[in-house]
This record gives sequence, structure tokens and C-alpha cells, in this order.
Amino acid sequence: MKGYTFYAERPIGRQYKTDLGLVVATLLLWGLGIVTLYTCSPSTAARLLQGDKYYYVVRQLISSAIGFALLLFFALLPMDKIRSLLPYFVLGALVLCLLTFIPKIGVERNGARRWIRIAGLGTLQPSELAKFAVILFLANLFDRQKESGEYDDDANSFIKPLGGLLLFVTVVFAQKDLSTGIIIFLVGAILFFVSGARISWFFPLFFLGTIAGGLLTFKEEYRVRRLLAFFRPDEFASTTGFQLTQSKKAIVSGGLWGQGMGTGLVRTPYIPEVYADYIFAGWTEAMGLVGVLAYFVLIGFFAWRAYRVAFTTPDRFSALGTFGCATLILMQSLLNCAVVCGAVPTTGIPLPFFSFGGSSIIVTLAMCGFMLNASRCESSLPGNTYYDNNDDTESYETVVEL
Repeated sequence: MKGYTFYAERPIGRQYKTDLGLVVATLLLWGLGIVTLYTCSPSTAARLLQGDKYYYVVRQLISSAIGFALLLFFALLPMDKIRSLLPYFVLGALVLCLLTFIPKIGVERNGARRWIRIAGLGTLQPSELAKFAVILFLANLFDRQKESGEYDDDANSFIKPLGGLLLFVTVVFAQKDLSTGIIIFLVGAILFFVSGARISWFFPLFFLGTIAGGLLTFKEEYRVRRLLAFFRPDEFASTTGFQLTQSKKAIVSGGLWGQGMGTGLVRTPYIPEVYADYIFAGWTEAMGLVGVLAYFVLIGFFAWRAYRVAFTTPDRFSALGTFGCATLILMQSLLNCAVVCGAVPTTGIPLPFFSFGGSSIIVTLAMCGFMLNASRCESSLPGNTYYDNNDDTESYETVVEL
């Protein structure tokens, strides 16, 4: 039959498919994290929780269900809707962070006020939400500034995003969560760089930040003990450095091939918080050097797919948000592994997808949903184009044979 030509009044867009590699990497990391928690936590849970040896696994699965619901929410909600809801999300994260200082709502542990109590659900760590909120806040602001022409490489465009970043960092520092505050600041600084800010603007800021970090470190006795245990591990092997000492023994006992999952790990049960920040030591004892290499290959694959989305998506907000989320997850993963191996002093940074913690797994999966959404952002349809000499706009044509 005769061929008909349809002309679009405006550029036609196409919808990309969700990045399958990123989906697979996310599911594999989450699945391995659950299996590792199932293997490493029962003995500790039975000792601490009067025989409920699968407490941590069950709680993590419940939190994961909430996390996957948010993953679908951020993956399926149109990006413009996410941006319209962003002010409420950022303000809500800030309010939740401030609630930690209110008695009977905030929960204090070991002198730190990092949690709030939610009836029926346990506790929530708002600083985890703050990580995601800061990334989206900066991505949105940088994109708006670029669109309006406000971002013209001068100091004025630097002040607004910096003020928002420092507000969250200050509140997190006030919660006595130094490591999380530093992570938020570093990811924010990286977003400044990739958005086009001058590096020279950060020199005085980093100088002042280093001084502030040093003062905050030496202000708390437990942080000083951690530093001493890092530089003189033998002297603190039975006190502050006990956890790190046992972690190193677990890593060594893993050998090349590991003890195997579910075979009864020897060293792991002696690590006090193996279900949380030191769970990578349990993975290493179970899977050995081969398992360590496999983990780094997987997290590397995850980062590659995420950064690929960030560099190929045509939407600047989605690109910056994805870059920030990928950087945060990768940075936390590498830092946690370095702590467990004794390469850097002990911090309170969890291992994404692996460490027990409802707030951490929920926010991590939500960020993955945002990155999957970014992988489906619209782009101009490549193909035949023509230019109307009487119109400055570009038009696209599609030929359909009937």
C-alpha cells in the first residue's frame, strides 16, 4: 500500500529501557548481603538477644521490603514529579535530623544522638536520609542555575548550594556523627566539581574543614582512642582495638578459598559488631581471597553501570543525582573495606547492601531506584531530520508504511 509520512509538530522523544546491568548488580549485592548476614549474625544475635539468632536477618528483610518499595517509587515516578516533591523531601530530612535532639523522640547511644524512635518500627537514622536529600538538593539547584543562567562561574552561584550543604553537615556533626558528616561533605564537594565550580574556591573551605575535623576528633575521647589503636594496635588489642584485631584474624583465616558459607565460622563470632560495620570480615572469612576479589568485581560493575547512566542520560538533574548516588555508595563501600582491613582508622560507616541497619538499606535501595529512573530518561530521537527554512526550530519526521 501507499506509504504515508507523518510530521511531528515538535521533537519526538524516545524512552530508554531500564539499565538491566544496574538492576542485576543491585539485586546481586543485596542478595549477597542478606546471605552474608544470615551466615555471620546468628551466634552474635543468640548471645545478645536471648536466643533469637535470626533477629538481624528478619529485621533486615523487613527493612529491605520497605527499601524495594521505595526503589520502585523512585524508579517509576516521572523525574519532573520527583523534582516537584523534592522541597518536601529535603525539608523532611532536615526536620528528622533535628528531631534527634528532642528528648523522648531522639535516642542517645554512647553519647551520640543519631536516631529517632518510631512506634512499631524501631529506630530511624535520619542522617542516612540526609545523604540522599543533599545529593538531590545539589543536583536540582545546579541544574536550575544552569537553566536560568545564574550559574556563571562566579562566587554568588557558589553560596546557595554551599549553604545548604553546610547546614546538613553541621546538623550531622552536632549528632556526633563525624564520619557521616565528612562523607556528606565530600560527596557534595565532588558534585560541585563535576557541575563546574572552581577548585580554588574550595581551598579555604577544605583548610577550615580540616581544622574543624581535627578539633571534633580530639574533642571526643573515644575518637582519640580509635586513633591510638590504629597507630599502636598491639597496645590496644584487648580494648579499643579488639574488634579490629579479631577482624584481621578472620580475614587471615579465610585464606584463598574461605571457610565456606554455613560451615561454622571460627573467628567471625568473636567480632562484636560483625553484623554491622564489620560484616565484610565475615564475608572474607567465609569466601576467602576469591570472595574478596569477586566482591570488588561486583561493586566495580555496579559503579560502571551507574556512572554510565550518569554520563549518558540527557537530563542534567538526573545525571548529577545519579553521579552523586553512585559516588556515595562506592565511597562508603571502599571506606568500610579499608576500615575492616585496618588500612584507615575505625569509623561508623556501614557497608552498603551488607551491613545490618534499616535506615541504610532503605536509603541505598531508594538511591538505586533513582538511578534506574535516570537510565530511562527521554532523549531526542536519532534518525531523519529536516530543517524548515522558514522556522528556526528543528523538526523530525517518521515514515510509516501501511
